[in-house]
Amino acid sequence: MLTSSQPYSSLGKGETTKLQILQYLLKHDQVTARELAQSLEISPQAIRRHLKDLEGEELISFVVGQATSGRPQHIYELTAKGQHLFPHSYDQFAIAFLDTLAETVGKDQVSVILQKQWQRKAIHYRQSVGNGSLGDRLNNLVALRQAEGYMAECHQTEGEAKTAGYIFIEHNCAISNVAESFPSVCGHELEMFSMVLPDCKVERTHSLVEGEHRCGYLITVN
Repeated sequence: MLTSSQPYSSLGKGETTKLQILQYLLKHDQVTARELAQSLEISPQAIRRHLKDLEGEELISFVVGQATSGRPQHIYELTAKGQHLFPHSYDQFAIAFLDTLAETVGKDQVSVILQKQWQRKAIHYRQSVGNGSLGDRLNNLVALRQAEGYMAECHQTEGEAKTAGYIFIEHNCAISNVAESFPSVCGHELEMFSMVLPDCKVERTHSLVEGEHRCGYLITVN
């Protein structure tokens, strides 16, 4: 299985072929199995096996198109997950941009800007989680955060049904490098969760930036 941290030199023969397929898709956007087989000089049967594996790993997807002969054929393209296998420097750019902004307008003003960004995110989250029970809303919030790479999960604490709360955990911080350089984002994130769940009290219990193994929040109904 390919991972973003796996060095290319350590890949086995089958994995190397899969990487070549992903690289070809990155360059050519949409291709058919026949085109891949011809370009990579691999048998169509072998290409289809690799495509099936990559589809199972959610690295590629396909749409059904019409060939010149009129017969339907699969046209393959990278998914967002597949694109993220290739190196990006979004966080380095973001940090450099914020550093330049801090030099220009001052750190206090940068903190205000970051707070407004989290407020916008809170509005989006609140619209997306809906108006169901707290458990349903938290499940929706977990799904949103997982999609953004936070490895989120949520568990109900023990206690009476009316007083029980929830522990919301994130095992990965998708913006950890930014948070290390601008710790105020952690406070804004806490405010964001409080805005998303206005009928609840949200308290931070753990912090990755402070050296702990997760970010954690205790959520209880007011």
